[in-house]
Formats: sequence, structure tokens, C-alpha cells
Amino acid sequence: MLVLFETSAGYAIFKLLDENKLKNVSDLYSHFESPEATSKIIKLKHFQKFDDTTEALASAASLIEGKLCKSLKKVIKSHVNSSDSLMVADPKLGAAIKEKFNISCVSSSSAADLLRCIRSQFENLLVGLPKKDLTAMSLGLAHSLSRYKLKFSPDKIDTMIVQAIGLLDELDKEVNNYIMRCREWYGWHFPELGKILTDNLEYVKTIKTLGMRENAKSIDLSSILNPALEDQVKTAAEISMGTEIADDDIQHIVQMCDEILDISTYRTSLSDYLKSRMMAVAPNVTVLLGDLVGARMLAQGGSLVNVAKMPASTIQLCGAEKALFRALKKKHDTPKYGLIYHSSLVGRATAKVKGRMSRMLAAKVALAARFDAFGESETINLDLGTNHLANLEYKLRLMEEGSMTRISGTAKAKAKFEKYQVKREIVQYSAAADSTIPSNKRKIEDADIKEEYSEKAILKDIKQEPDVQQPPKKKKKKNKEQTNGADKSVNNGADISVKSEQESILTEEQTPKSKKKKKRELQEEPVEDEPIVENVTKKKKKSVVDDTSITEVVTESGKKKKKNKSQVEEETEAIENSPKKKKKKSIVADTSVGEAVSESGKKKKKKKGQQSI
Repeated sequence: MLVLFETSAGYAIFKLLDENKLKNVSDLYSHFESPEATSKIIKLKHFQKFDDTTEALASAASLIEGKLCKSLKKVIKSHVNSSDSLMVADPKLGAAIKEKFNISCVSSSSAADLLRCIRSQFENLLVGLPKKDLTAMSLGLAHSLSRYKLKFSPDKIDTMIVQAIGLLDELDKEVNNYIMRCREWYGWHFPELGKILTDNLEYVKTIKTLGMRENAKSIDLSSILNPALEDQVKTAAEISMGTEIADDDIQHIVQMCDEILDISTYRTSLSDYLKSRMMAVAPNVTVLLGDLVGARMLAQGGSLVNVAKMPASTIQLCGAEKALFRALKKKHDTPKYGLIYHSSLVGRATAKVKGRMSRMLAAKVALAARFDAFGESETINLDLGTNHLANLEYKLRLMEEGSMTRISGTAKAKAKFEKYQVKREIVQYSAAADSTIPSNKRKIEDADIKEEYSEKAILKDIKQEPDVQQPPKKKKKKNKEQTNGADKSVNNGADISVKSEQESILTEEQTPKSKKKKKRELQEEPVEDEPIVENVTKKKKKSVVDDTSITEVVTESGKKKKKNKSQVEEETEAIENSPKKKKKKSIVADTSVGEAVSESGKKKKKKKGQQSI
């Protein structure tokens, strides 16, 4: 059995002398403790050395991918027979060798242990190769392989960009602090100058040139300010309300102005340097986002490679992590953009379109970052970024015009989109449902009203007597007389029996009527007033006292009035003293009196139009 061993210097083929040692893998390391013991188990058959680092890099790259390179094919073809079995470390490489040369390959855990033991004694097994040369070859191959794997280019050092954008932000803060301090300090001496000059650099240069405000007449400021502002400064200096300061104070103020100008000059040069580095490292990202926003994106991600590994959704929210997690925690709406909000495309979009524009821009930035990070330096140009930028500007114009319904997507996707739309049902008005025929409910109500009229007509025939009809005006006077007579009749115990008979007769006539009919009688009072009044007035001629007593118990509207306790007691005594036949007739009347007493808590006012029965 042969063993294939790959090194940074070349390929080595060993012959396994004792295959029985592989059966007990746990004791295999004890047989490789010394070179003499190793020579009894394994023997070097052939060693093929690499010619240069390029060949070593090519062979290492092919071995990592499990493929055969040219040098390895030559070694196997010249030194391995088809009848031999070959032990390899990688199963993919063994499959490729078997397919190419029809040689049986072995790759197992015992093979891995054997190769590990060979590596420990490789310097003693390999004759004619010094240790220093082997170490140098290993280091050179490691660096070459790293550059090959990561597509490393010395021009793409994004660390400089990260540091430069951090320094630029700090310089902006420092300059703002210095200018605020300068305005406050010099404002005690010349407060009007701060309102006239709003630009910070013009303000600082004017202070440095002017010094004391008394020098305004003699100093020419035309190199700094335009003529109109120069005239305003000179006139304001003559009538200024500021305090006087010493020469030492103005000297320190002028020194601070020098520092501000120096920092501003350095910031300008740093900004130019940052722009040039961004165009060298990530040109397509710079075209889409701009140099400052692109540099902040790289600084937020850590490097260009990290940004290239991000999905478009992460790039869209890069810089708004706190807002995102706060929204997720409190279950609010998540943010739509982070650092990408400061780009020119999102800034030009209207508020309604900003979210959609930031999403599309983040997708294009993800593509541009991957192209800049992993593309070869010879093929990288600005065509990708400029094409995407033109496409995004066109889509932005369509969205702002409102004519953009569907930017992309196939007909199949469109059909799926329409499938899940809510389709409202349209209900048409049916003219056949119109009808002027009254409903069944109306018919039932009309029948009830007719029955009431028929019952009232029967009562009218029973109660009518062909005597004198009195006008309704005299009815009010009689009602008063009847009420007075009722009070007297209550005191007289002899007339109570007569009253009970009248009550019983009237209650017997009224009991068949239900409560609903009484309510309908109230609703139709103008129709029923006249016949009822005639019946009552005719009956009252015979028994005025009896009718007045009844009015206290039952009214036309079905409402029952309250009686005094003394009156109820006297009535009950009189009924007991009266004959038995009259008691039977007055049962209904007694029940009506009890109802009046039970509802004593309810007091209601009588209307003038109500008539007693």
C-alpha cells in the first residue's frame, strides 16, 4: 500500500511496510517515536519538489477544492501502478484519482492517524531538504494562499478610510465648539458683528483682521467681505454697545481664530484625501452613496468585505440599530432607513417615496459593494455604479410623477399579486323589491283598531239614554261639583253601598279591555272624546255622587290615583255591611281599589282633556 503525503515543498509518496500496525490505531504513535522505528513501518519511495511558489500555490488551491493539478497527475502516473492501493487524506481527492487513473484509494480515520505520525517525523524521512528551506516554503505558501483566497490587493486598504472618516467627524465637532466659544467671547466687545455675519469662516477672518472694533474705519475688509457687509460692519462698529476689552484679551481671541482656520484648512485636505481613497477602494459604492456616506457605511460595518457580506435589508438599516431594537421591543413601527438616509437619492425623494427609494438603493449598494470587494482590480470600473444610479434616478422620477404602478416582475408574479387582493362585492339595487302594499304588521294594527271601535260602539249603545246632551263647557263645572260631592259622600256611610254597585258595573265593563287597547285609546283621543263625554254626562244625572267617587279610582287613560287611608277603610266597612248580593258584584271594584292603593307611590298629574269614567 502506498501513501500520498502533500507538503509545501512538494509531493511525497511513501510505501507502507507493515499494514498490520494500522489495525491498532491507539498504539500507532508509539511506533513513530524515533527515526529508526519509523523506518521499520514506512519508507520514502519518491519526492517531487515544486519548481516555484506559483506552482505550489496552484497545487495547494487545487487540493483545497479536491481537484488534481498537473504536477500531481505526473507523479501518480509515473510512480503508482493500477494494482496498488493509495492512501490519501481527502476523500474528494481519492474519488478524483480513482476516476482518472482507476486506482483504489483509501481515506479513513486510520489513514488520518498515519499521516499525522508521518508529519511528526517528516524532517527525518525526507533527505536532502534542510529545515530552514522547508519553513520558508511553508511561510511563503501560506501568504500566497491567503492572498489568493481573499483576493487581497494592497490598494484596497479600507482601514485608512475608517480612520479618516472618524477623524473628520471629530474635527467637525471641535471646529463647532471653537467657533461657539469665539462668538461668545468676542460678542462682549462687538455683539452686533455676530448678527451681521452668519458664516463662521467669514466671522473668524474678520475678527483676526479687525482686532478692536475702533480699527474698523481704517482697515480694509474687501478681501473678506462684500461691499454691502463691509459698510454694515463699519457703521455698527461706530454705534456698538459692547464693553471695552484689553489688548491681552484680543490677542488670545486672535490666536483662537488662527487655530480655527488651521483646523478648517486641514479638514478640507482630509476630505479630499478621503474622496480619493473611496474612489480607489469602493468606486461603485461612492458613485451611489457619495464619499462621506459611503465612508460612514464602511466604518459602521468595519470593512468593505463586511459590508459586502451584508444583505440589502441590513445595509438599509445600517446605523439605526438602536431604533430598530427599540421598535421591536415596544412593538412599534420599525425604521425605514439608517445612514442611507443622507444620500442624495433619498434626500431628493418626497416623504411618501423615501422608504421605497431607500430599499431600492440598498439593494444596488449591496451589489456594488460585492463587486468592489471581490472583483479583480483590472476589471473594476464605474460602469456598474453609473448604470444603477441612472436606473434609480429614472425610477425616482416615475414614482414622483405617480405613473409607476409596477416597476418589475413577470406576468406570473402579477397574477399572484392580484390573487390576494380583496375584491369587493357590488350589490345592485333591485327595483322589484319596491312595493306600496302595507306590511302584515300594519294590517294587524288596523284590525285591532277596528275591534276597539266596534267595542266602543256597543258600550255607547248600552250606556246611551235619550236625554239632554250637555255641552263640554258645563262638564268642567259638573266635575268640580262631583268632586265636592264625592268628598261629602265619603263621609256619609249610607251612600257607600250605592257607590260600590256603580263601581262594580263600570269595572265589569272595563276589565275585558287590555292594556294595549288603553294605550291606543290615548293615542286616538281626538276621535273618541265626544262620544265618551256624552255617555258620562248622561249617566251623571242619575248618580252624581257615585260617578265622582269613581273618578278617584279610574281615569280614561288607565291611570289609577291615590286615595287616603281613611277613605279606603270607610269603603271597606260599608262593603262588609252591605248585602251579600251586592258584595259579589263589587269584587271587581274592590280589586280596582286595591290596585289604586298598591300604586300609591306613583303620583301623576291629570290633564285637562282627560275624562273620568
